[in-house]
Amino acid sequence: MLEEIDWKLLDLLQADARLSNQELAERVGLSASSCWRRVKALEEAGIIRAYRAEVDAAKAGLGFHAIIHITLTRHSGAVVERFTQEVMRHDEVLDCYATTGAMDYHLRVQCRDLQAFNDFMERSLFRQEGIAQVQTHLVLRPVKVQRSLPRP
Repeated sequence: MLEEIDWKLLDLLQADARLSNQELAERVGLSASSCWRRVKALEEAGIIRAYRAEVDAAKAGLGFHAIIHITLTRHSGAVVERFTQEVMRHDEVLDCYATTGAMDYHLRVQCRDLQAFNDFMERSLFRQEGIAQVQTHLVLRPVKVQRSLPRP
């Protein structure tokens, strides 16, 4: 179970992972060495998995954004394994979630443009055996994109 001070550190790092240890320590009221030990413990426990830069996709030339809903023909180990391996091969797939409900998987895909998206679909999902249904929803604009986790 995380303590309040750990959550404060996580909140700060999720907002700006470039904060120095000294800045973190000052903002949460710890010594630099105590702060470093707590952050190191969060890393070693796997709570902090990585530090990354957030990139503006459109400014980086990836202006096409879609959500794809997939239904498989069956849920045998071989079909699921083939599908997940195919998803993992493509950088265009940013996220893939296996879910309950009418659709089995939900993919978030980012591409340069409609042609690049069509190329991705034709060389990947449309050739994949075991897919019964594909529904694509174009993202018109983000309404809420939250990068930091809420506190439990």
